[in-house]
Amino acid sequence: MRWTAKTTCETDMSHFDEALVHVVSLEGGYSNDPADSGGETNRGITVAVARAAGYAGKMIDMTPLDARDIYRKRYWNALNLDTISALDFSLALKLFDAGVNVGVKKAGEWVQRALNVLNNEGVYWPDVTVDGVLGSNTIAALNALHARRGSDGMAVLRRGVNCLQGSFYITLAEGRKKDERFVYGWLKQRVL
Repeated sequence: MRWTAKTTCETDMSHFDEALVHVVSLEGGYSNDPADSGGETNRGITVAVARAAGYAGKMIDMTPLDARDIYRKRYWNALNLDTISALDFSLALKLFDAGVNVGVKKAGEWVQRALNVLNNEGVYWPDVTVDGVLGSNTIAALNALHARRGSDGMAVLRRGVNCLQGSFYITLAEGRKKDERFVYGWLKQRVL
């Protein structure tokens, strides 16, 4: 089944649904590649994530609506992306995609690390704890960046997140040779 706006049963796509269509187009369908550290996946959702979210069926049988529910709860909501997308949809899309590909904690840490080095030694906003949880302090820092630098500031923040993401993939492949098979695609499709 092809993933489209109609899969979501909505006429106007929300930011979540736009992001979901994008991510699923990169992730594809069912896969059980023994070289993939994520193991068996469907629509980009690993069997471990599916089970943790309560999905008990065969991975090959996961429906688009099953996947949508998991994506909403385990990635979009976990990264507080309704709030972030209201401020900057491109950042929300970046974090959603990164969260799916490397985990929400890592994606959250990347935005927090980037915010902390863009704050002029705490003059523009206080450092945030780098814990991967995009709570009120991180949202306040994002709002402060946006207020100070506008859309240019948000674009620079996304570039910072991209730099950290690209470095992560290269380091991963250097330490785990089997990932060299995937790093080209990760850098091509994920570090944008």
